[in-house]
Amino acid sequence: MSTDPAPTPASAQLGTGLLDGPFDGRDAFRQQVRDALACAAAQRWPHLVLSDASFEDWPLGESAVVESLHAWARVGRQFTMLAVGYDGLVRHHARFVAWRQTWSHLVDCRRCRSDDPLSFPSILWSDAWCLRRVDAQRSRGVAGHEPARRVALREMLDGCLLRSTPGFAASTLGL
Repeated sequence: MSTDPAPTPASAQLGTGLLDGPFDGRDAFRQQVRDALACAAAQRWPHLVLSDASFEDWPLGESAVVESLHAWARVGRQFTMLAVGYDGLVRHHARFVAWRQTWSHLVDCRRCRSDDPLSFPSILWSDAWCLRRVDAQRSRGVAGHEPARRVALREMLDGCLLRSTPGFAASTLGL
């Protein structure tokens, strides 16, 4: 039995094609991430912040997502990742790892080792739109363009950034 609801009605979508309201289920969450990264490329969003305990269930390894990230990546763009750990990302998302190596000059990966993975924020943030999973186990959350939501989530992410240290190097050098 699937816990994912029917597709989101068109009335809950805005001109960008991005959801403005709640989402429920893993498939809905993954689709919102795909749509957001495609929109980021098309609308040339300057800054993206992705936050999750491990990113294991994000669609970052999918070829369409990596293509969106390639299209997004340009001089002057910034991509920040926050995680408790990156082992799951490395295991499950080889295409993304290769993209991260190519674009390492744009990507800042930070680690919050001391944070509780179960309560770590699961967020995709930009200046234009944001998404937050409030229940990561069931992939339930809310997304939207509202300035107040974006400011509140950015403040939460800034708190995590203050506690973070560099993590997930683009390459490892053997000695």
